[in-house]
Amino acid sequence: MPQTNLVPLSTQPLYAQIKDTLRGRILDGTYAPHSQMPSEHELCALFGVSRITVRQALGDLQKEGLLFKLHGKGTFVSKPKAFQNVTSLQGFGEAMSSMGYEIVNQLRSFRIVEASRHVAAKLNLPEGAPVAEIHRVRLLNREAVSLEITWLPEVFGKRLGNADLATRDIFLILENDCGVSLGHADVAIDAILADDEIAAALPVQEGSPVLRIERLTHDTAGAPIDYEYLYFRGDAFQYRLRTDRRKPRRNARKAS
Repeated sequence: MPQTNLVPLSTQPLYAQIKDTLRGRILDGTYAPHSQMPSEHELCALFGVSRITVRQALGDLQKEGLLFKLHGKGTFVSKPKAFQNVTSLQGFGEAMSSMGYEIVNQLRSFRIVEASRHVAAKLNLPEGAPVAEIHRVRLLNREAVSLEITWLPEVFGKRLGNADLATRDIFLILENDCGVSLGHADVAIDAILADDEIAAALPVQEGSPVLRIERLTHDTAGAPIDYEYLYFRGDAFQYRLRTDRRKPRRNARKAS
């Protein structure tokens, strides 16, 4: 492989230029998932830099989750994680399909149950009111990545029960079949240990950490209509969001 020229007078350090170059080659498939990266010696020759510079670039890529090391064997390319932008209110299938992934749902159960105190409070219903409870496993490119448990008021139960939950997002069914205008969602993200249902659904080992998303979706009038827990395999999926720094406004004149 011919030597890759860096920009010595750039304000960006050499290790950062190497990191960006290698990241680009990982993301465009030049270095395929699970393939072995060139050795440190080869990368030093490729970029014309010292070993410590190469190690810093590789270390940063490892922290980003793009590379992993096997003791005595070398550095390898990680399998890329799918991601969803949490700043946009979208169903899982809606978001993943737009990125070119194949989405399939496995419907594990659909039933009308009495709302627990917690679910009833979230949906603004009396405790014990009938609600539709839906359990689905979401497959991304034929690999199980999440378990979704959803509760909705019974008024939507019959329509959802007749819908194709194996191929459609609940959000799209609510909008297109039920005439609901979705407004906003309150989202909480944490990590828990997988219980027996989660472990069997994904599959992961019972007691292993999984990402949990709690989401309460409201219509445009502010009424809660969809409450759910989404459990994701941490090795296969991530939620992303962008935050902007807003500095407080300074008063034009100081108070006297």
